[in-house]
Amino acid sequence: MSIDPSIELPKAKTANVLEVSRLSKRVALPDRVLTILDAVSFSIPRGETVAIVGASGSGKSTLLSLMAGLDTPTEGEVRLAGQALSSLDEDGRARLRGEHVGFVFQSFQLLPSLTALENVMLPMELAGADDAEPRARDILGRVGLGERLGHYPRQLSGGEQQRVALARAFVARPGVLFADEPTGNLDTATGNAVVELLFGLNREIGTTLVLVTHDERLAARCDRRIRLAGGKMVE
Repeated sequence: MSIDPSIELPKAKTANVLEVSRLSKRVALPDRVLTILDAVSFSIPRGETVAIVGASGSGKSTLLSLMAGLDTPTEGEVRLAGQALSSLDEDGRARLRGEHVGFVFQSFQLLPSLTALENVMLPMELAGADDAEPRARDILGRVGLGERLGHYPRQLSGGEQQRVALARAFVARPGVLFADEPTGNLDTATGNAVVELLFGLNREIGTTLVLVTHDERLAARCDRRIRLAGGKMVE
């Protein structure tokens, strides 16, 4: 059977949740132009775990910010969940993050005036979910904080705060999770426990994980490493 060439067939959906094309970031200084990233290109398939590694100042956190649409490049393009970020204004990028992205930061970024439960409920409430509380209670129980729901961040240890942050990041089952030095403020034992939770939740939910880390052991647990040096991708 032949196919009428005049009929436009539906395009296959891309298997890549992130596509980075010749991404550059430059900043003008009083005496020179500083190149933070220089023509970086790669793609990340859905469900892959990727570590961005490199020395301090190599451009790791800048790359993560550009991929998440928190910053804009000097040149190049990022496509997140099939959407070119350059085609969106700030509000549009925020909506896209709300629909597809979760974050875990080195400094936890919990709201001090909210309890653990309220911190985890917040992104779902902002999205208009009507089952925010039961889902937040469930995932906090799964990260071992079922008895700490009413505690404020100041009443929790660093490891407990990061577990709240993990619960908040995963509760909406994001397509992509960006983690920036997720164990950077934790001691070794606590950091290892948080890593086990991070990868366990990631496997369960099937999220694409992109993490910035200086810890080569943590990076080795990922499917792939993207190594930066002087703003260029070298691995």
